[in-house]
Amino acid sequence: MTHVARELASQPDCWQRAADLAAGAAGQLPAAGERIAVVGCGTSYFMAQAYAALREGSGQGETDAFAASEFPVGRRYDRIVALSRSGTTTEVLELLTRARGTTRRTVVIGDPDTPMAALADDAVVLGFADEKSVVQTRFATSALTLLRSHLGLHTDAVVEDAQVALAEPLPAGLVECGQFTFLGRGWSVGLANEAALKMREAALAWSEAYPAMEYRHGPISISTQSTATWMLGDAPSGLSDEVHATGARWVAGGLDPLAELVRVQRLALAIAGARGLDPDRPRHLTRSVILGTP
Repeated sequence: MTHVARELASQPDCWQRAADLAAGAAGQLPAAGERIAVVGCGTSYFMAQAYAALREGSGQGETDAFAASEFPVGRRYDRIVALSRSGTTTEVLELLTRARGTTRRTVVIGDPDTPMAALADDAVVLGFADEKSVVQTRFATSALTLLRSHLGLHTDAVVEDAQVALAEPLPAGLVECGQFTFLGRGWSVGLANEAALKMREAALAWSEAYPAMEYRHGPISISTQSTATWMLGDAPSGLSDEVHATGARWVAGGLDPLAELVRVQRLALAIAGARGLDPDRPRHLTRSVILGTP
């Protein structure tokens, strides 16, 4: 079994541990009413998007999400929350260094013995969810579970849906598809972005992601018999009929959107296997992006 397959399968247990940790970490995480920015790179950025939508949507405070490299210098926040499995990503370290002494810095990381922990005012460590694989699965979803639980939006049903996502067969015919589109609404837009990234990283598959309503405004034109459109969360009325009319496969997200992401992770591994790829050695990728001095 590959590292990524083993780590993918451990997610229900990791989510439960992350949810249990949330109460004890409450003093280190944003309080209701704070104006915050959530940052990350790659997968962590997409988790930041999901968390930002959940937090602001639940009325707990203005919350923006940025790729760390695109943080608007000069904009004031009560706190910056940085998500990073490795704790070594260059762009996040540079941002946290610039924010020293001006903005409270909270990090959610997989390893406490990293430069990012030393730069933080508050550090929440998910060591149980750290990973050997390059392709992220359980750390990212566990970090989002921690934050979701802190917001009071996590339930045991989410873990149960993850167990279903691991046990049930994947929808028939997806491994043979040539292109995949993932759709979300609200907080699941970030998850759709992450689903598309997983397909590219692990399976070298052509994949895209959009807010569900935006899919109608041009992207649906690529849908055909060889493509699949996967909805994470509840679909807008009539959208499934429109996709069926193109001849494309429609995958309805009947599980919690985070559990649907687990199903996509499984699909990415299945396609990698069918194509003879090793998902533990994704092309051109490393576990952390550490940039050299220009």
